[in-house]
Amino acid sequence: MLIRIDYQDSRPIYEQIASGFEKLILSGVIEAGEQMPSVRSLAVELSTNPNTVQKAYSQLERDGFIYTVKGKGNFVQKNIELVEKKKQEIIVKIRKILEEAEEIGLSRKELLKSLEE
Repeated sequence: MLIRIDYQDSRPIYEQIASGFEKLILSGVIEAGEQMPSVRSLAVELSTNPNTVQKAYSQLERDGFIYTVKGKGNFVQKNIELVEKKKQEIIVKIRKILEEAEEIGLSRKELLKSLEE
């Protein structure tokens, strides 16, 4: 599996798991309709508590990344809007960073130049 837990990360483990799956789903590594690993098998694989994995899956379901089929498991939601929503979130973050940079006298040109290096 492509999910890794970083014990140095300040985020809770369930958030790291959810974030990892979000990236895999948004990048197309895990495709719409594909079945997610079972809670128990993923918990064993990540050496974590099944409740932690279930909490991550619940968050992914709330955020629209997966859906549950009773008795069958969890599946990746087909939702193109998720990618657009994530893009908009990134744009908002970048705008905020640009505003902060300008507040301290760092021009967009200087900022872009330093990013290209």
